[in-house]
Amino acid sequence: MRYVFECLECDAHYLPPEGMAYSDGPASPVWCSLCQGVMRERGVPEPVVAAAVALAAAKARLAARAPGDEEPARPDVRPSRPARTRRARSGPGSSRSRLG
Repeated sequence: MRYVFECLECDAHYLPPEGMAYSDGPASPVWCSLCQGVMRERGVPEPVVAAAVALAAAKARLAARAPGDEEPARPDVRPSRPARTRRARSGPGSSRSRLG
């Protein structure tokens, strides 16, 4: 399972990579990737306390979910072959009986 965070700047919910790292650096538990880039350009440091609280809250939410809470996988109920049409059901035998 992965953590879901809420950005402090734009209030968007976001799902960072599992390793909490992007190709250009670590993922933030405080800001989404767009806001994180803007804050990096402005030179605003990530609030350490807010990051710790967000990470702890995400871990608690994940731990609170019971393993059986996930929806069970639905079985494949599609037929193995397409339905037979009326014409296909009639077959050659039934037409012979009607002719004679």
